[in-house]
Amino acid sequence: MTAIVQSPAAPAGNANAKRAQRKSLAAAGRVTRTALLWVASGVLGLAVWSFLAWWYGPTTIASPGEVWSAAVELAQRGVLWTSVSASAQRILLGWSLGVVIGAPIGILMGRVNVVRQLLDPYIEFFRFIPPIAFVTLAVVWFGIGETSKIVLIFYTSVFIVTVSTIAATVAISENKLQAATSLGANRLRLMKTVVLPSAVPGIVTGARLAMGNSFLTIVSAEIVAADRGIGSMIWQARNYGRIDWTFVGIIVLGIMGFVFDRVLRLLSARFLSRYGVK
Repeated sequence: MTAIVQSPAAPAGNANAKRAQRKSLAAAGRVTRTALLWVASGVLGLAVWSFLAWWYGPTTIASPGEVWSAAVELAQRGVLWTSVSASAQRILLGWSLGVVIGAPIGILMGRVNVVRQLLDPYIEFFRFIPPIAFVTLAVVWFGIGETSKIVLIFYTSVFIVTVSTIAATVAISENKLQAATSLGANRLRLMKTVVLPSAVPGIVTGARLAMGNSFLTIVSAEIVAADRGIGSMIWQARNYGRIDWTFVGIIVLGIMGFVFDRVLRLLSARFLSRYGVK
């Protein structure tokens, strides 16, 4: 009679497979619950919106159906796509400049006391002045073309990124800096191996906050000096008495902001996760 001996690895393998299956099912359950909550939230929001539109009337609040029809109308005429494209390009250009310039300034101010003492009064002064206060000057100095809008977006972004980067740089542990120095790291290598990696989460946080402020600024800039863009579309809606167009512009701005922030978060998590960015 031949005895069959079961390998000890088999039960362990089965246990691992079962654990993996349970994790997969749990993950699928979380995704399903999240999707259901999103759907429920959307349905509830539409219900409240529809009730308010019915209660106050179409001259005050456009209904979801009216807004959808207006969005289709604007899309078919090409106004919606032109406006989205114009605003998106201005935001991306101005915001990118703000991040690219604000991050190095913040690192320098965080690491070099002389630079911080020289620039801190200006940073603290200008960051409390809203961009809308400079709209008229921007038009006078740079004209009604693209430059004035991009400069205003840059203005609203650069100080946020700078301050966030300063905070992240100053918060770097002295023990970490001393350890790197004791291992022979010079100033350049210290900056590359310790300061920059430690400042990345603060830079990303500042970039996200700056992105949100960019959307706040673009509307006022386009209302005053633009013939296309979401802000311009909202202003034209006022001139024509189209409350439904106004709602389309507001909703599109929210969707754009949501998409931009999600893309930024995904890219940051994908390429900067080793620096602690989630």
